[in-house]
Amino acid sequence: MSDKKLNLVVLMGGPSAEHDVSLATGKVILSALDKEKYNPIPVVVPKDGQWTLPPETDVVFIVMHGAYGEDGTVQGFLESARVPYTGSGILASALAMDKLKSNEIFAFHGLKVPEYISFSKKEWAKNKSEITAEIKEKVSLPCVIKPSNCGSSVGIAIVKKIEDLENAVQSAFSYGDIVLAQKYISGTEVTCAILDESLGKESIALPPTQIIPKGSAFFDYRAKYTPGATEEITPPRLAQDIIKKIQENALKAHKILGCSGMSRTDMIVSGENILILETNTIPGMTETSLYPQAAAAVGISFPELLDKIILSAINKRGWCGVEFF
Repeated sequence: MSDKKLNLVVLMGGPSAEHDVSLATGKVILSALDKEKYNPIPVVVPKDGQWTLPPETDVVFIVMHGAYGEDGTVQGFLESARVPYTGSGILASALAMDKLKSNEIFAFHGLKVPEYISFSKKEWAKNKSEITAEIKEKVSLPCVIKPSNCGSSVGIAIVKKIEDLENAVQSAFSYGDIVLAQKYISGTEVTCAILDESLGKESIALPPTQIIPKGSAFFDYRAKYTPGATEEITPPRLAQDIIKKIQENALKAHKILGCSGMSRTDMIVSGENILILETNTIPGMTETSLYPQAAAAVGISFPELLDKIILSAINKRGWCGVEFF
């Protein structure tokens, strides 16, 4: 390897509701990076979205969650600047972030998703009673109300009584203009991480993790980011054929969305059915995060995982003039 260190910008923060989660992720990554290989450069994007890219940047490690960081926006900026960055490209990021579009793509390619309807803020204002009736008839209660374009379970609510529907919908609309009403599926919550190790090699599915929230009805924001709020079992307490199918579904979701570098797909196992909930293109990397845990289950340490993600970015999006490994 060259004596020259890689100038690695860790890009965090941003204007989304997941700003603080992003800062926590960035802090963990900065502390774990091998300082013999990298010159880490923390760049915090404030909530007003105004920032500059250091001119010495070789590669950007994107850890901004939600809008702007995970929806293809910052990826487009870095593409135009011809700077390599981690994770998925513009289109895959945008598709995965849009729960409506990704659901449509999953269903088209034969992946099962929970029954749902979608509607805009304008449609809800004009046709509230008709949409409510459609939710009762097509989706039924309990149902999950979620904004179409948020991650980290931001804005999600489980509605058990029809009189609670309006408040849940209005809360979801505070995060975006499109809302999904999705059938609540009772079952085993699982997630499966995908890693692109190097150029020319197939993406690999890491061991899935079973998620058992403590004190929450589902894997919500509190459960995701509070240490000890969930029991996480890797691999899951499920039959081997089900585990294999979970991995196959995660790989398929990764590929049909066009993801690269890494992704993590959340699913629910209900009987013999495995339903896709969403694919995350920038999975959390905090001390409670599932992606590093899945890597550790196959002997990949956190610093090694970061190396693999960074190398994937260099291989996919250009060389930086640095001999790497």
